[in-house]
Amino acid sequence: MDRARKLDLFLEVVQKNSFVKAANAQNIDPSVVSKQIISLERELGVRLLNRSTRSISTTDAGDKIAKQAEVIRKTLINTVRIAKSYHEKPKGLLRITSPTQFGNMYLQKAVHIFIDKYPDIDIKLDLEDKRSDLIRERFDIAFRIGPPRDSNLIARKLADNKMAILASQDFINKYGYPKTPDELIKLPSVIYNNGEYKLNRLTISSSPHSGVMQTHDLQGRFEVNDVNAWTKAVDMGLGYLLRPLFTLDRNIKDLGLVPLLTNYQLPNDEWGIYAVYPHRNPTPAVKLFIETVREVIGTPPKWESYIDGYEHMYK
Repeated sequence: MDRARKLDLFLEVVQKNSFVKAANAQNIDPSVVSKQIISLERELGVRLLNRSTRSISTTDAGDKIAKQAEVIRKTLINTVRIAKSYHEKPKGLLRITSPTQFGNMYLQKAVHIFIDKYPDIDIKLDLEDKRSDLIRERFDIAFRIGPPRDSNLIARKLADNKMAILASQDFINKYGYPKTPDELIKLPSVIYNNGEYKLNRLTISSSPHSGVMQTHDLQGRFEVNDVNAWTKAVDMGLGYLLRPLFTLDRNIKDLGLVPLLTNYQLPNDEWGIYAVYPHRNPTPAVKLFIETVREVIGTPPKWESYIDGYEHMYK
């Protein structure tokens, strides 16, 4: 029995002025109570109770320690009450990290909905394209593109994030419409490189509707570390890119973009959207925020509707 438990048992004896009554209240044998009080006195090095055949009373030390034991009991009760309150009603600070574009496009809306619904929650949102250390930086949730690398973290897949090879209509007018991967990779692409990720390769099937995949190095005349600048460069006709669909905010027709090599297969199962958190049993606030994000994304994710007929492409 730990010291806090022994102190609580001692307090029970003092308040009921009886070993037997204290034992009944704790649903244990009176002899156990007596042994634990003796053990506590040995640990503390002071006598706590004066005992006789008819009565017990606290010593001077016992009186002072009983008051401290009462403080400890109240503290433990309040600790449990606080923990329960987080299960009953989310409150406190929720620290979130996410890639910049995903955060701007989806998490901002989720934050607005969440804060409006749960007024006792404050949110700190950190947008960064390089991966943060959840444990060291004390984040409650991270949103990640692609499968998590740290096996010590808990990952929950929220949505598929499929890909499409896109170019602007101006680019097609200038270079023509490539019919094979070999023709495509001879054309200029736009490369994203933030130091941690470098998207300068294209893995695609060797022939239409074939499961045999080949990886090609892209020929890029423009390399950039910002996702918005990366996609804008394609809109302006500087090159084509293999674009994650979650980066689309509307139909590609409205953006003046054209999908390329749609009869070839892409490895579209590699880039899911994940919520990652450090504990197997997350707080209600973490669970509820993840569900809010899922609702904002939609099922299936709304970005898959931004390319007409996408369900028949890249298979």
